[in-house]
Amino acid sequence: QVQLVESGGGLVQAGGSLRLSCAASGRTFSRYAMGWFRQAPGKEREFVAAISWSSGSTYDADSVKGRFTISRDNAKNTVYLQMNSLKSEDTAVYYCAASSRFGPDIDRGYEYDYWGQGTQVTVSS
Repeated sequence: QVQLVESGGGLVQAGGSLRLSCAASGRTFSRYAMGWFRQAPGKEREFVAAISWSSGSTYDADSVKGRFTISRDNAKNTVYLQMNSLKSEDTAVYYCAASSRFGPDIDRGYEYDYWGQGTQVTVSS
């Protein structure tokens, strides 16, 4: 089992920045690829970004390219999502997730084995 706890969400003005963190406990964190997803009210869950076990590969959704950066610190069992130039359409609950795979479907929710409870990000315009 892997337990994931997100933090760092909050209210920010458009154009501002936030850094989300996801702390993992349980099985060896470094064996898992990690991803961030988000879900806005009334919308389906959406892939945001993913990172491989060793940080050698990352993959970002087109909607956040150039604005969001995913990273991880395996020594701290933590994955981060640095969000810059935030827009009102980034408002959502953000979830981190862990996957034992890092393949072509890493942007799909079914690839992930464990999920956090989510943290709210609200961007005011």
